[in-house]
Amino acid sequence: MSIFRRMSTIFKAKANTALDKAEDPRETLDYSYQKQLELLQKVRRGVADVATSRKRVELQASQLQSQSQKLQDQAQKALSMGREDLAREALTRKSGLQGQIDDLTTQHAQLQGEEEKLTLASQRLQAKVESFRTKKETIKATYTAAEAQTRINEAFSGISEEMSDVGLAVQRAEDKTQQMQARAGAIDELLASGALDDASGTAKDSITLELERMSTGSDVESELAAMKAQLAPAEAPKQIAQDTPGAAQPQQPAQQPVQQPARPQDGDA
Repeated sequence: MSIFRRMSTIFKAKANTALDKAEDPRETLDYSYQKQLELLQKVRRGVADVATSRKRVELQASQLQSQSQKLQDQAQKALSMGREDLAREALTRKSGLQGQIDDLTTQHAQLQGEEEKLTLASQRLQAKVESFRTKKETIKATYTAAEAQTRINEAFSGISEEMSDVGLAVQRAEDKTQQMQARAGAIDELLASGALDDASGTAKDSITLELERMSTGSDVESELAAMKAQLAPAEAPKQIAQDTPGAAQPQQPAQQPVQQPARPQDGDA
């Protein structure tokens, strides 16, 4: 295959793909319906033209019939007046007109047959056009519903071009936000450690930070001691009740008699 044929094939393939994307079946159906209507109009005009020709032939035949009848009357009148030569001339002309009348009669029959054929074709074509129009509208409605359903499904699934762009924008925003948060946290750590100097002069050195942490711990201890002091008055009445005279003292366990050890006898030495 030569390079020019390959280029031609590639160009035709690209053009076909582009046309396929740009083609809308609804517009194609409407265009086909319009062409059928135009064809139906041409057939109807053809029927009208044939009917006009037939009517013109009928008028010519009627005129020839009138002339033929007039020549017949003239021949009879000339013969009654003894003018056989005039009668013969009138009959000769009548014979010529009769040939034209026969030709017009044949032509009229042909035109009438063509008119009937075109009328029948027009009726059939009109029925087909009406059927195509109904089918066209049904296909258009089905295609529109399918297109809407497809777009809805693509929007839900996120595979449509618009939703893909939105998803990418959201992803980029989240990435930038995380990057800025990480950068801010890193800078805070560097400022806190003293690796970076605060140009505004509000940065705190390590000693100040340590003192603030110790102060915070002392505040916590003070608050804890205050809470204990609030709980102490509630336990004091119990202690006072135990120290009051006459109050029931807890019973001491009875003392057992101390057993004296046995003294040794005189013989036991």
